[in-house]
Amino acid sequence: MDLKIVEERPNPLLKRTEYRFEVGHATAATPKRDEVRAELAKALNQPKDRIVIERIHAKFGTPKSFGEAHLYQSKAALEATVREHILVRNGIKEKAAKAVPGAAAPEPPAAPPAKGA
Repeated sequence: MDLKIVEERPNPLLKRTEYRFEVGHATAATPKRDEVRAELAKALNQPKDRIVIERIHAKFGTPKSFGEAHLYQSKAALEATVREHILVRNGIKEKAAKAVPGAAAPEPPAAPPAKGA
C-alpha cells in the first residue's frame, strides 16, 4: 500500500488537522479503514486512536483510493466532535445493541368471555 498525503489543513476550532490522502493499492483490493489508519499513524508519527477516516472511495478502474482523515489533538476532542456512526466504522466505538421490538412490552389484559357462549 502506497500512501500519499495530498493536502493538510489545520482546524483549530475543532482541535484537529484535516488531511486528504491518496492510497495506491496495485496488488490488492481497496484497503480497510483500519489499515489506512495504521499507515497514516506511521506517516504522521501520531497514535492511531486519534485518527479518524471520514471517507474513502476507490476510483473505478484504477488501483487508487482517495479519502479524508482527521487527526485530533486529544481523545476527548475526538469523542466530542465525531459522529457515532463514524466512530463505529473506524472501530473506535462498539455498535449499540438494538432493542428487540415488542420484547419488553407488557402483555395485554385477557379479553372478557364472549356473551352467549
